[in-house]
Amino acid sequence: MALSLIQGYLINNTYKLEKAAFISETRQSISRIDDLSPNLDTINDFWQNRFLNVIADYKIGSISKQQILPKFDSITNIINNLYIKTYQKDLRERNIDDNLKFQKIIKTIILLDSTQNDTIFKQKNNQPFHLIGDKFSMDEGHKVSNSLWLTDHSSDRVINGEMKEISFDLQFETEDRMNIDGWKRIVLGRMALLLLISILIFLLVFGLLYYSIKSFITQKKIADIKTDFVNNITHELKTPLSTLTLATKMLKSNEVISTTESSKAIVNTVERQNVRLQKLIDQVLNNSLGYQEISLQKETVNAHTYLNMIVDDFQLSLNDKAIKIDRNINTKQQIHIDKFYFTTAILNILENAVKYGKDQLKINISANLDKDFILSISDNGLGIPKKELHFLFDKFYRVGNKEIHNVKGLGLGLYYTKQIVKAHQGKIFVKSEINLGTTFTIKIPWQKW
Repeated sequence: MALSLIQGYLINNTYKLEKAAFISETRQSISRIDDLSPNLDTINDFWQNRFLNVIADYKIGSISKQQILPKFDSITNIINNLYIKTYQKDLRERNIDDNLKFQKIIKTIILLDSTQNDTIFKQKNNQPFHLIGDKFSMDEGHKVSNSLWLTDHSSDRVINGEMKEISFDLQFETEDRMNIDGWKRIVLGRMALLLLISILIFLLVFGLLYYSIKSFITQKKIADIKTDFVNNITHELKTPLSTLTLATKMLKSNEVISTTESSKAIVNTVERQNVRLQKLIDQVLNNSLGYQEISLQKETVNAHTYLNMIVDDFQLSLNDKAIKIDRNINTKQQIHIDKFYFTTAILNILENAVKYGKDQLKINISANLDKDFILSISDNGLGIPKKELHFLFDKFYRVGNKEIHNVKGLGLGLYYTKQIVKAHQGKIFVKSEINLGTTFTIKIPWQKW
């Protein structure tokens, strides 16, 4: 973040410097045009002479002070278009951008007198009087130079039938200003390389920031999953170990040893718990395999017969008669699969539906054959939050409150299911809504054998 702020500060400073350099270069290139151009000199002489005549009229009382600027404005309006065209012509002859606009503004007009000066006009509140040239606001333009014209003028005028000489001293202050259309684009063009490098640096910085945050979140998630797995496996192992501990103590008892039947029962308990421990260990080892490590022994089976057999066996294992399974198996084509692994994948999904099901659970199994073999298993269970769907097939990931162990498991079933499907070069998808249920869809490539 600090690097980005520094980079922004440097870009802003560079922009200001480039702007100042550009304005300075343009100012130097046009600063002497008004003085060195013969055509502009002629036009300037015209309005200057007319203006002096207007001041002379004011001096003898022919016009009021309020009429001076309007009369002067009417004079410059007549020659303004010619002035602009002449100025643009001189710009082209000097290879200066045609988009440049130029103007003269009046800052002060003062009649000088030994006793008391007469201020005819003085700029107030940044509101000058436009003299000649293009019209644009003070905010849009940039100062080129100031000019102070001091003159003592005299002319003959007829006053009350007599010819009299009128003389006066005049202070006339002007400012030359310029404006270039698209000057921001020109300045930014000069900074193009710097801006490109800065943008790349910004992208790099934000990319690294995004990667760091993402890595931190990923590491935290992995740490949480590991902690959850340790808690779950500890819980799963505690039950058989507690039973084994109790059985061992009972075997040490003289009363138990003297009873053959009791000894046999305890030994059988120890054997069962040993088998359970072995199965837990095998589950962790086998279900942690990646799809590259799964060695398939494929065979051709009738899809209709095979799927019905799995559903029949699964129904026999259910003690809850409230669970209803609907079948919609619309294909009798042959499919090429590893029966052992593919059966494991299907049973994992079915067992999850039962684990996280409602009191009146309904499971629907459908199968179709198009370009792919498509198997869909849906339920009306509790559903899965959308934010958790992305992690559903991650190793050791379990949906819901990890502190509650009323639903047993190690978070490996769906991970293993996905690996089996991938080993068959297929894909697995899941859709779910809270309290509406979940649908798993398996697609594996099919061809006629």
